[in-house]
Amino acid sequence: MTRPPSAAQRRVIEAADPVTGRLRGTPAQLAALVKRGLAFRHPRPPHDHFLTPAGHRVREAIPEPPADSTPDTGVFTARVGGEEEPPVSGPARLREVRGAWQGLLELRRMTNPDGAVDRPCGWERTHLVRAAALALEAAGHRPAGGDTDGYRVRATPQPEAVAVYAPHSAALAACAATLQEAGWQAGEYTEPRTRARFLLASPRRV
Repeated sequence: MTRPPSAAQRRVIEAADPVTGRLRGTPAQLAALVKRGLAFRHPRPPHDHFLTPAGHRVREAIPEPPADSTPDTGVFTARVGGEEEPPVSGPARLREVRGAWQGLLELRRMTNPDGAVDRPCGWERTHLVRAAALALEAAGHRPAGGDTDGYRVRATPQPEAVAVYAPHSAALAACAATLQEAGWQAGEYTEPRTRARFLLASPRRV
């Protein structure tokens, strides 16, 4: 039976970049994670270490501390639309979003078998809602929130597919174009009961 990571290793995993999985730690800590199959050393300089899919699963299983007992850590989170608080905007948010998107493109380059950056990688396929929301926000689409109309990204029962809603047909078409450019397949559908139009989007494989 495989032993769980030590407390020190869990701290290194927990502190990994939420998008790229890039790790920081001592050489001994990083080597131990590589030995356990939870991290890999990138072959190209500067030979940084990143979480493997198994490492990402460990990171996601680490319970988050209660929100009222810890300060905001400032970790970037893509906005899926419909959050209770108003959407954050301004130059600082724009820099965060652009940085996260560039990090995601780098993750594609490092983890896609052929190094392609024009289609989603494994991390995106296991974080569909967050990945689609990041693609939309990075392209300048505004998420819904408070009294603001905008996109909403939601999970669906279908494997590897998310639903994207927008306030009108032109916005929905613009979201479809953005996702297609980001390596997703997107088609418009109508909900049978509400007659609302939405996109069904999934990561492109080829």
